Amino acid sequence: MSRIDIELRNQARTAELAAALAPQLRAGDLIILTGGLGAGKTTFTQSLAVHLNVRGRVSSPTFIIAREHPPAGDGPGLVHVDAYRLEDAAELDDLDLDSEQHEVVTVVEWGAGVAESLADDHLEITLTRPDSADPESGQREAVLQGFGDSWAPRLARVKEAMK
Repeated sequence: MSRIDIELRNQARTAELAAALAPQLRAGDLIILTGGLGAGKTTFTQSLAVHLNVRGRVSSPTFIIAREHPPAGDGPGLVHVDAYRLEDAAELDDLDLDSEQHEVVTVVEWGAGVAESLADDHLEITLTRPDSADPESGQREAVLQGFGDSWAPRLARVKEAMK
């Protein structure tokens, strides 16, 4: 497992993290986003979608559970999933995400404990708001943990880009 910790002072810095991560992503990647309500999971995904150059407006998929965003160029598309209302991995499996997973980057909000079954090789991003932070400031802490051999060099490049 590879891990980096990044302080995000504001929403602009969160967008910078998405910009640093996007070039490291490839079709078939799975990102599991974790964090409490208002932690910035959807905001991060919106920025990531911009830098992946996908079509469609990214919004919280809470009520439709999964939304697909096709590529606008040569890169991979994005599948944005909200697993908050799913009870277990079987319900996630019912969405049949793995049928196209090799063609897209899949981001699963609230996916910890549920989405890991989609791929052994995946990235977990935990976003937290420090207790002392003003809720409106956008200040967050991000922990990126890569599972699988491919993540160590990719996370090293993200860390370098965030300096």
